[in-house]
Amino acid sequence: MLKFCVAGAAGRMGNAIIAEATAKGHQIVGATEAPNTPCVGKSLRELGICNSDTKILSSDRLSEAIRDADVYVSFTMPAAEVINIPIVANLGKRIILGTTGFNPEQNRQVVAAMSGKVPAVFSPNYSVGVNILFKLTEALKAFPAGYDFSINEIHHTGKKDAPSGTAKKLGEIVANVRGYTKTVSGREGISPRQPEELEITALRAGGVPGIHDLIVAGPYEMLRIEHTAFSRNVFAQGAVYAAEWLSKQNEPKVFSMADVLGLS
Repeated sequence: MLKFCVAGAAGRMGNAIIAEATAKGHQIVGATEAPNTPCVGKSLRELGICNSDTKILSSDRLSEAIRDADVYVSFTMPAAEVINIPIVANLGKRIILGTTGFNPEQNRQVVAAMSGKVPAVFSPNYSVGVNILFKLTEALKAFPAGYDFSINEIHHTGKKDAPSGTAKKLGEIVANVRGYTKTVSGREGISPRQPEELEITALRAGGVPGIHDLIVAGPYEMLRIEHTAFSRNVFAQGAVYAAEWLSKQNEPKVFSMADVLGLS
């Protein structure tokens, strides 16, 4: 049994992580939300999140919230985690970080805060299927010249960052194996595709948890690989699986889901 502290505990991802963790016999000993959120001070039981008397604390009381935890799990906002991750790492707690939308400097800061301090997993997507897609994409370097790669992603209207962290990661892999040097996010007017361009498009519609579509097209054929998430539970499932794996790691480094799944 692991003891979890979940950031953004009253949100949709927080709820999913708590449900998945408790279903597997783990304990929620800490929970946080942004200051002034109405749920702060209420227990998880009062809010109908799970059968626990753990109270949601304001994130400015993070040190108190994670005191008894083995692992800190967060899928919140970049600005919050730039502040929170150094606190958690300095207290020696393991970290599962699924927040996306970091700018390059924020990304550097959170990685530096974890590196050499604690075992951590930092991934733009915790779905098992998506991480296998990342691995499969590396094999697509076998396509000869003349095949074009494009990526399309669809998410719910509440998602703030675009393209998604998953699409960006997929794009990095494709650019590395195919030599693309420029990314194009949609076209308008007269805009023929250039050989150095990788297309990544983003759509926002309804309540879609996440669809990622990789297209490889040549003059006479097309390969299309699509991953569809049915619900946020798939990300929560992967995060809990990663936490269980991380509990057995002692090296203070930042791991990926490829490490967790034995794909690296």
